[in-house]
Amino acid sequence: MRTVRVAGRFIRLVVIAGGLIASSPIVAAQRSDKAAHIGVLCASRCEGAPGVEVLREGLRQAGWAEGGNLRIDFRSAGGQPVRLPVLARELVALNPNLIVALTPQPARAAKDATSTIPIVFIGVADPVRVGLVASLARPGGNVTGIATLVPGGFMGKGLELLKEAVPNARRIAVMLNPSNEVAQALFPLEVPPAARQLGVTLQVLEVRAQDGIEAAIDAAVQHKADALWIPGDPIFHSPAQRIPELAARARLPTMFLTRDLAVAGGLMSYGPSFEELNRRGAVYVDKILKGARPADLPVEQPTRFILVINLKTARALGITIPQSLLLRADEVIQ
Repeated sequence: MRTVRVAGRFIRLVVIAGGLIASSPIVAAQRSDKAAHIGVLCASRCEGAPGVEVLREGLRQAGWAEGGNLRIDFRSAGGQPVRLPVLARELVALNPNLIVALTPQPARAAKDATSTIPIVFIGVADPVRVGLVASLARPGGNVTGIATLVPGGFMGKGLELLKEAVPNARRIAVMLNPSNEVAQALFPLEVPPAARQLGVTLQVLEVRAQDGIEAAIDAAVQHKADALWIPGDPIFHSPAQRIPELAARARLPTMFLTRDLAVAGGLMSYGPSFEELNRRGAVYVDKILKGARPADLPVEQPTRFILVINLKTARALGITIPQSLLLRADEVIQ
């Protein structure tokens, strides 16, 4: 591991050749004359975020009306995950009936802040491996929710699809947030074997906050990366157009986890429907507000993963996407 200084910032660069509960009683809410109260904790932004709006809509459909029988308090870290523990404690101090934690870092902060208030996480890849729940079938404690993927090769699949789209790529930059414990746990298990099999070398660029993104892309260019792969983290997703625009300027074909970044100009994305994940999260919130215990609600995993290819971006980069890959795409943006 070595440190690269780029544009006045230091970025840790790792080159991988050939690859890279609590026993306390749980507080549950019941419908009553008093409005239910939930807190929502976000790593980037809450208000206006597509996933949060889907969550709100799901709660409305279940009969929960903000300003009526439901009160929601939001806390957003603004792309600075280091703020999350303090924000989680602020929500706990408000004594809500339930906390919704969107993505891994908020889920960890919420779990560390309370063992009694129910927590519903949404968008955590492997909650068992990082210790958020005891098991998928029997979460135990005060935490349950909606997982992002099914462990056992998903991250390697993303790398494989990027290599198929850009077959001449020999050096692929990977942008990771080291504070994302799920990525840190899964990456070394799944990605180096896939990279060795594909015959590629990885540059791992560690970025802890949004203000390090541009320098990381500069580092990828400086070290002659042929493509960029971003397995996913809240600080990379908002605003959606930011990294696609920077990658286009650097002429780096880029693979993302979320569809909205491919729509915003990324070359491609492969991942679950985050709209559906947030809709399912609303179902879990509704059940707990009606009296269910998190320990009794199995963690739900996605059953379908969506491949999106942006042909407009491919043409701008001079890339010809193989027909075999286009035929497997769920959505092709012209």
